[in-house]
Amino acid sequence: MTAQHVTVPSDGEKITIADGQLRVPNNPIVGFIEGDGTGPDIWYACQRVLDAAVASAYDGGRRIVWMELYAGSKANDVYGEVIWLPEETLDCIKEHLLMLKGPLATPVGGGIRSINVALRQRLDLFACVRPVRWFQGVPSPVRHPHLVDMVVYRENTEDIYAGIEWEANTKEASKVIRFLQEEMGIDKIRFPATSAVGIKPVSREGTARLVRAAIDFAIADNRRSVTLVHKGNIMKFTEGGFRNWGYEVARDEFGGKEFDGGPWVELPQGIVVKDAIADAFLQQILTRPDEFDVIATMNLNGDYISDALAAQIGGIGIAPGANINYVTGRAVFEATHGTADKYANLDQVNPSSMILSGEMMLRHMGWTEAADTIVRAMEATFAQKTVTYDLHRLMDGAEKVSCSRFGELLIEKM
Repeated sequence: MTAQHVTVPSDGEKITIADGQLRVPNNPIVGFIEGDGTGPDIWYACQRVLDAAVASAYDGGRRIVWMELYAGSKANDVYGEVIWLPEETLDCIKEHLLMLKGPLATPVGGGIRSINVALRQRLDLFACVRPVRWFQGVPSPVRHPHLVDMVVYRENTEDIYAGIEWEANTKEASKVIRFLQEEMGIDKIRFPATSAVGIKPVSREGTARLVRAAIDFAIADNRRSVTLVHKGNIMKFTEGGFRNWGYEVARDEFGGKEFDGGPWVELPQGIVVKDAIADAFLQQILTRPDEFDVIATMNLNGDYISDALAAQIGGIGIAPGANINYVTGRAVFEATHGTADKYANLDQVNPSSMILSGEMMLRHMGWTEAADTIVRAMEATFAQKTVTYDLHRLMDGAEKVSCSRFGELLIEKM
């Protein structure tokens, strides 16, 4: 790979993948993107916490060698042109596999709708993984947030979010509508002359690889259940297909057996694979969240579900996330919140989402000792009610600290 603006560190080694397993050296090169808005603030805290956790866990025997990549506003500055997602950044991720990123602004103008979506689609990062758990001391709007302990596997490349749509009153929209009416006999479009049109692709292959990843995780992490969340009662061939193909994977690939007349399936490990209608599920995660464990769902549903669950445990400021292709090994770990531009460079925002995404990355690398070090430090810091402004305003008797100071407190507890 010929670098243009990225400097590949000479003192690090590449992470590779073989037989579906990452091979991680003691000095792996990991890409990072600071992000826009508050991104540099949270990255400053995050990098120091991750480096300290690795040093503490392995007595200096391991370290991450960071490689800066570019996307968003900084890419425009570095490359000297309007280029929100440089090919060089994509090439570096393909070659070095892992990246940690801050929030990125939505591009202004045409060409690319969302950098985050473009990353997922260009790198085929088919699984959006969002662990959701509560830390004691964090304020929550629900009475029993400790009952929330789920991992959401959201399909990342299909569904309405594939971005196949046409604006109302365009030639393209009219052409699609005319085809549906004349060739397919569709007469259910209420206002065809003024309708925008979108396509919702859902495939057997896309469903299978997502559900396979969710079940693999459930087995490896000794989870109790995997729930397929869908609206197949209404969209019978797309979301209903997701449900049916999900059960098919559980039976055919994991030896699952239907019980009580089906369609629920029990795997040999005792894990139950079940399904739930999305709207009912959104009620049940409020009324009885302890009945759910690993969630496998489609793209749009997963977006709603992830953020709704995050609200129950303190908000997206402490919600980590990753986008992973388990076949190629490519993965992007990211802060799940926006850029919050009005707080940029003020050293105020909560860095927990990005730090916990880094913790996810360490665990994904097999560096579980370092990941556990971060979790313990986070638990102790929240328990002492030393928090950033977003949580401080919701807590009695809390001490408000800056973004960088919060990171320092975590390091002090390692």
